[in-house]
Amino acid sequence: MRYKVTFAVGLALGYVLGTRAGRERYEQLKKSARQFAQNPAVRNAAESAGQTGREFAGKAYAAVSDKVGDAVPDALAGRVRGLRARVAGNGAAGEDDWGTSNT
Repeated sequence: MRYKVTFAVGLALGYVLGTRAGRERYEQLKKSARQFAQNPAVRNAAESAGQTGREFAGKAYAAVSDKVGDAVPDALAGRVRGLRARVAGNGAAGEDDWGTSNT
């Protein structure tokens, strides 16, 4: 119960401070976040983290499919095949198989 009250107080405080800051501050924060996301170092780190995640997902799928066999759903198997193709080809431009974009 204590955590719920703390969350509600934090939410109310955030709302009050946010409304006082106004639209100007919101636009300033949005611009800062966009600049951060467009930083080449950040983009490279995000890309390498995504690559590592795709490799890990492929390894996990292989380990699970070895134990489970043919019980792996076709939809999951199709996504992993797409991952393996992306890892082998070092990624593809445009949208990936997980519904997120590379931008």
